[in-house]
Amino acid sequence: MKIDAIFDNGRIRTMDGQRPAATRLGVLNGRIVGFDEELEGVTAERTVDLGGAAVLPGFHDAHYHASLTGARLASLDLRPGVIDSLDELYVAVRERAAGLGPNEWIRGSGYDQNIIGGHPTARALDQVSGGRPVLLEHVSGHMIVANTEAFTRAGYPGGYGVPEVDGGHVARTPDGRAEGLLQEQANRLIYAVVRPMALEEVQRNLALASHQAVSFGLTSLTEPGLAAWETIGNSPVDFHSYQVASETGVLKPRMTLMPYVTTLHNVPGFKDRDWYGLDLGIRTGFGGDRLKMGPVKIVSDGSFIGRSAAMHHCYHGEPENKGFMQFDPDALKRMIVGVHKAGWTVATHAIGDAAMDHAMDGIDEAQRQLPRPGVRHRIEHFALASDAQIQRAAALGIIPVPQGTFISDFGDGMMAAVEPELQNRIYRMKSLLNAGIVLPGSTDSPVSNGNPLRSIHDMVNRTTASGQVLAPAERLTVAEAVRAYTYGSAYAVNEEHNKGTLSRGLLADFVVLSEDLFGIDPAGIRDVTVRTTVIGGEVVYNDGDLPAPGATTQVDPIAAHRL
Repeated sequence: MKIDAIFDNGRIRTMDGQRPAATRLGVLNGRIVGFDEELEGVTAERTVDLGGAAVLPGFHDAHYHASLTGARLASLDLRPGVIDSLDELYVAVRERAAGLGPNEWIRGSGYDQNIIGGHPTARALDQVSGGRPVLLEHVSGHMIVANTEAFTRAGYPGGYGVPEVDGGHVARTPDGRAEGLLQEQANRLIYAVVRPMALEEVQRNLALASHQAVSFGLTSLTEPGLAAWETIGNSPVDFHSYQVASETGVLKPRMTLMPYVTTLHNVPGFKDRDWYGLDLGIRTGFGGDRLKMGPVKIVSDGSFIGRSAAMHHCYHGEPENKGFMQFDPDALKRMIVGVHKAGWTVATHAIGDAAMDHAMDGIDEAQRQLPRPGVRHRIEHFALASDAQIQRAAALGIIPVPQGTFISDFGDGMMAAVEPELQNRIYRMKSLLNAGIVLPGSTDSPVSNGNPLRSIHDMVNRTTASGQVLAPAERLTVAEAVRAYTYGSAYAVNEEHNKGTLSRGLLADFVVLSEDLFGIDPAGIRDVTVRTTVIGGEVVYNDGDLPAPGATTQVDPIAAHRL
């Protein structure tokens, strides 16, 4: 028998309890056909010597904004560590302006007001932008800052006349002028000017994100929210953009795409009942192993570090601020029930404990009206959870999707945002496992760095940037963290039968690492690097240490998509 490839001489940890380790792996038609003795007498078109390196199943990020990651890679970098003060931010904007034409937008992203000492203002940005419009995105993605020219182009000359927006907030000067900061649903006032994006721009962004993702060992990504271009996504035809990128090889990781809830509508369905969804009845699960329709995304509240997530308690030092819901709780419940009845899985962004309760109320009611045993509804982030909320999530079959890297990136800010007695409730993970929940791994890239090894490090160590240990009882073992990033994230999108472990018949997606995560000091996990990434038996990333026969052809991300 002749197969496509044999990867030989590796220390392969399969994460499959039936066969936990191997040294050889065979591939045919993109899937694993055997290990070690099962390959005796088998020949292959190509053989790759892994050089004794450590191998794991490919990493799967359950909440990763691919197009936004690429957009931020292409924009002015304002992340902490690059920009650590307001003065540095204004200097960076001035320097970017000097290289642009007089009418071009200055786009930047990643600033954190907790680090730089406050939000930028429209007036200060006016002084360094040379008359150009400015749009700066907060690191959370839930806030933006615009300058006066940007407000003028949006139809609000001088920043006056900017309306209030339900589910959002507009910061204002004493005379009523927009101060610059917009939060949540108010962001659409400026996004409406710069979106929808051109197809070429989306392809460029996906190419940048794809290259970074495979260099991190990410073989699958779940994109949480597309097509609602005024607030999230790129254009009303986002799925076309992703399909083009996948067809042309611009986008290498496998993708599960979530449509945003506002893209759904009433559709003439069956004679006996209405239908709420997309035309033709397309819903969760449609597609193949390269591109697949995922859950419906709903953003119910705001940001933890932006102090806009909906909480039962006031934020520390802000006795009037409990955050806010982006949708009225009754409206949220109706949306969840509607998409559930139409056969969708729902993924509700809920960071604050109040928002989490409202999301679970909706799921509970949906199951009462139409029981769907085994459906895997999700709550994205699940950031501040009591014991009772964890037990309720487990009873409802909900999959919480927390982010490991938030601990080192934002842990200090999150701890400062709540009263000390609530800090041990922040981004709980061990408690989710103890409740019997299958835990996925994710980063919310580009809100946090998309490197899964950094996230696994944080899940195991739980050390903040200042050196504090956030909720030490929630630390995971290395095995638990790796399982979350492999099997757990595959399970979160009903794909554990296809990926998540290295097993016969499953997709040949795996990563070759510089060191064995199970054999080093856990404090050094974040320093491990990816040597090679393999998707469907094809080498899609190689750092140069290993031969890369069969690597996919490089595609011009701009030219390849022209139709």
